Amino acid sequence: MIQKSSFIKSSILVFITLLSLKSVAQQDPQYTQYMYNTMSVNPAYAGQRDVLSASGLYRTQWVGIDGAPKTVTFGIHSPLENNRLGLGLNIVSDQLGPATETSMDANFSYTIPMDILGETELSFGVKAGLNLLDTDWSKGIYRNPDAAFNENVNLISPTLGAGLYLHSNSWYVGLAVPNFITTDRYDDFQESVATERMHYFLIGGYVFDVSYDTKLKPAFLVKAVSGAPIIADLSINALIKDSFTLGLAYRWDDSVSGLVGFQVSDGLYIGYAYDLTTTNLNNYNSGSHEIILRFELRSAGKILSPRFF
Repeated sequence: MIQKSSFIKSSILVFITLLSLKSVAQQDPQYTQYMYNTMSVNPAYAGQRDVLSASGLYRTQWVGIDGAPKTVTFGIHSPLENNRLGLGLNIVSDQLGPATETSMDANFSYTIPMDILGETELSFGVKAGLNLLDTDWSKGIYRNPDAAFNENVNLISPTLGAGLYLHSNSWYVGLAVPNFITTDRYDDFQESVATERMHYFLIGGYVFDVSYDTKLKPAFLVKAVSGAPIIADLSINALIKDSFTLGLAYRWDDSVSGLVGFQVSDGLYIGYAYDLTTTNLNNYNSGSHEIILRFELRSAGKILSPRFF
């Protein structure tokens, strides 16, 4: 009887925690290594690595909780011959409980110089694609299984977004709206299909030369959507001898994170991040894990040192 009472109390606590989290949740996937996954946030970043760049990211959130979010992204982008145009493809698959959402977007950017020397540039970006939503109600137990959960949901909707990206060799700032079109997607708390709202993403970062072989980069990502509080991600990373990255991050009222990365070769970077939840949900999960791989194809005779962004 005591065990049953403890189980009920724990279940109520988890329910209340999830309720509070859902009330402030963003609908789009979140990333701790957003500074290495910029095109997923802002289409104007397409082609800004100056080489053909492909990256893949896997994130598993709140490990230990059934149905917690799992996200896979793949992005590839490159400048075109005149280096003013950039082209990219971004694919994101986000699984949450019984719902799997996949988006595929083509990204296009155009860059213009803002000064005579061309040290500061402004990039304009647009993205367009499709969003696919699939639900499988056989996964899990629902409060009202006889009402809306007898048939699976399969929705296809268009996406259209835009962004601005102002940058130099030592700093950047960008603003983007990933999707102007309101579409339907799964709401895990209401157990229904909900209307997506427009999201706004503000990013920025600055690179300091601490010493001959050490660079320091503070960065931020601010996410806003109507009906929810603003969420801010703050981070600071150190790049040591152009090969080893070590950093810390903080997501406002949500988690603290540690980041580590290795520039294995001129064309291969591997990064890992671990998030420790700072809310009451910390009692029911062992944290979140995120790994990113980036491969870049350098042109023959073109030597570029590893870059922070």
